[in-house]
Amino acid sequence: MSESHRRPFSLLPGKLLSGKSAEPSPGRLFWMDFFASPVATLSLVVLIVIVLAAVFAPLIAPQNPYDLSVLDIMDSRQPPGSESSTGMVFLLGSDGAGRDIFSAILYGMRTSLLVGISSGLLGMGMGVTIGLVAAYKGGRVETVIMRIVDLQLSFPTILIALILLSVVGKGVDKIILALVIAQWAYFARAVRAAALAEQRKEYVEAARVLRLSHARILFSHILPNCMPSLIVIGTLQTASAISLEATLSFLGVGLPPTEPSLGLLISNGFESMMSGRYWMSLFPGIALLIIIMAINLVGDQVRTVLNPKGRG
Repeated sequence: MSESHRRPFSLLPGKLLSGKSAEPSPGRLFWMDFFASPVATLSLVVLIVIVLAAVFAPLIAPQNPYDLSVLDIMDSRQPPGSESSTGMVFLLGSDGAGRDIFSAILYGMRTSLLVGISSGLLGMGMGVTIGLVAAYKGGRVETVIMRIVDLQLSFPTILIALILLSVVGKGVDKIILALVIAQWAYFARAVRAAALAEQRKEYVEAARVLRLSHARILFSHILPNCMPSLIVIGTLQTASAISLEATLSFLGVGLPPTEPSLGLLISNGFESMMSGRYWMSLFPGIALLIIIMAINLVGDQVRTVLNPKGRG
């Protein structure tokens, strides 16, 4: 065999006989590490099922629980497995208004996910912008911004949300606004810390030497390298927002009674638990717990995978 037809060979690990690298791409490596945890994998599957069930709730739910024309007061407080006056089976029972609990949970999950994801994304956008400016400008600008962040974080999030909702009123858009204002400081503090570490690196100095605009340096160079920590915080804050929305709705200051909400379902059935009608609060509470646990477990695994020290 001639020298020109001889295939290159490497003894280095991760190399093919052809001499090409066999190392997986960063995205594939991320998912390989993520799926290494059976608990996280199961949580992701559960979360995907929940999202699909919430999105297609009108097609899955046997009843529109917030259409007054299909409700019958004679079907109220029926135990799980009972049959309604129209022949429909209440899989998880019915509440005091004759609504099918299973259908109400599906519609309630839509609201919970909408509030959690929307407030998380908007809060991240607001907090990231403010945190990047604080880290990049430094000096008095950073001092003023971070003192505001410290002041807000010194108050409980639920207290801030309660004060805001007492001013702006009830509604999905109102509670999203309240959660954004209550949570942006977490993102601002996290991105500031990550940006301070990044802007000391050589690629930022090179961008400044090339006289790139401040906005381009911030959002095209520094921000992408801060995304791993932001993804983790965004995931956990989404679960926190869903929990906070349910708490506010349970207290009667979140969503109006005409809006589907897991917190409202738990609140409506809470008084009946002592009389043996446990299903009106129990099943919505279990659904809320599953959503929060799934998001938190997925977020914990993402943090472990993205943290180089956690790979061990």
